[in-house]
Amino acid sequence: MSQKDKYIVGTSGYAFNDWIGRFYSPGIASREMFTQYASRFNALELNFTFYRIPSIKSIQRLADESPNDFLFWVKANRQITHQADLSIAGEFIDSLTPLNISGKLAGVLLQFPQSFRRTRENRIFLSKTTRAMAALPLAVEFRHFSWANSATIQALRENNITLVVPDCPAIPSLFHIPPIATTSTGYLRLHSRNAEKWYADMAQRYDYSYSKEELIEIIRSWKQVVSQVERMFVFFNNCHHAQAAHNAETFSQLISQVG
Repeated sequence: MSQKDKYIVGTSGYAFNDWIGRFYSPGIASREMFTQYASRFNALELNFTFYRIPSIKSIQRLADESPNDFLFWVKANRQITHQADLSIAGEFIDSLTPLNISGKLAGVLLQFPQSFRRTRENRIFLSKTTRAMAALPLAVEFRHFSWANSATIQALRENNITLVVPDCPAIPSLFHIPPIATTSTGYLRLHSRNAEKWYADMAQRYDYSYSKEELIEIIRSWKQVVSQVERMFVFFNNCHHAQAAHNAETFSQLISQVG
């Protein structure tokens, strides 16, 4: 399999009103957005699940309306990752059954906040969380720099959990790590490189567009890792004004062009 064929590229979320006229057709109805999105990408990071546990009906609709080879990573509910409450873990896993049965569920993304530091208590909670959700493939994204060490990498490898490598501003307290994979799956999330806006409101934090030069540099930096994995997921989370969608399309075009 060529490196280009290993890449699976998409965005973090799709249902944004400010994408209408910029990425989606003018006047598009919200119920039509996913179909249009799935005609241009073959993967999606589903993120409304962070705010509420999805209904079986809504997940079934996504399974039914997506192409056969379409894949989803589903962001874990914030009650689990941001409130340290595992009481809903079983309900959350069950809600994803239609995607799991259809073979379209790539896994669940556990994205922890920057306040989640590498303390003994949090290492224990992380272990409990991954055990509670072990029925599905898991990926973990850290935001605090304290997790960027060999012990973390080794633990993820031993437990077959995919590390998410975030692309974010050069702020020392944020989690930064060179391109790496802890399983046969690579996972890159691109947020922004604007340090000045990172701690502003959410709209400003992700108001960033990657240049062609930046995307080429990213592809080149991941070349060795991509040669070692079976699949390489890349999701753009800079969703303000459809920048994520446009960057994702440009990235996909550049993969085969970059040596």
